[in-house]
Amino acid sequence: MVTRESICPGGPEFSRLAYGTWRILDSKPTPAEILDRLKTSADCGITTIDTAEIYGLYQVEESLGAALRIEPAFRNRIEIVSKCGIQFPCPAHPGRRNAHYDATAANIISAAEKSLRLLGTDRLDLFLIHRPDWLTSADETAEALNKLLRDGKILAAGVSNFTVHQFELLNSRMDRPLATNQIEFSLLHMNAMEDGILDQCQRLRILPMAWSPFAGGQLFSTENPASDRIRAAAAEISVRHGGATLEQLALAWIMAHPSRPIPVLGTNQPDRIRAAAKAASIRIDRQDWFALWTAAKGHRIP
Repeated sequence: MVTRESICPGGPEFSRLAYGTWRILDSKPTPAEILDRLKTSADCGITTIDTAEIYGLYQVEESLGAALRIEPAFRNRIEIVSKCGIQFPCPAHPGRRNAHYDATAANIISAAEKSLRLLGTDRLDLFLIHRPDWLTSADETAEALNKLLRDGKILAAGVSNFTVHQFELLNSRMDRPLATNQIEFSLLHMNAMEDGILDQCQRLRILPMAWSPFAGGQLFSTENPASDRIRAAAAEISVRHGGATLEQLALAWIMAHPSRPIPVLGTNQPDRIRAAAKAASIRIDRQDWFALWTAAKGHRIP
């Protein structure tokens, strides 16, 4: 069973793995099928559900809401994370000429209230600014987040894809510290270990969230030399962990970092959700962790 942990000092608890809904509409599921998928996740202890205003070209939140309305009590078994700030031209917004970011106070509050309405809930457990908006001041962005926190519409605020300096700037304007930074992190994308983001999370004692833990599927590519090396290393390590799969070891590798990242899964297959949940109990030792690092990098440590 996946354990739970406070995402920041004094903050709400989240499961150590999150279920991501970016591609949940790919198979055109009914609301009942979406609810079954969420229940499968929750039954495994993966109770944190990650979504965003833009997912499914602005259709995922409405679909999640339709699923949750089938069984309203289920809402209290899960935590909902949503994100706002990416504005994309699409049929739902024909007036937009170009893709852009918008973290103005008016847009943040409007997006949060829309998410609450579409999801059919009275609060978002965590609300993130999806991308840094270079044209909006930290004062204005914080003003909106602080108001949503005061009003109880969101229980915690955070960011996604922010640099160390962007995080520090916005955090300096918050009445309540930011709870997380959701960033790309995987065996094939280690920048967060090298650019200070995960160090910052440790310093502030906040848990980062790791999107694309399998590098958008590149981890399984047969045309990527790094992926080939990782698979070979994982096959050797697997025998020490009861036949753990490449996916499970890749997740365990992420969670082993001392900043304690929360990987965000993206699968629509119930069996893969159940298998991923088992990764939370895998403890790879230091040498196996570095063996996977070496395979990914293609060279030994300096």
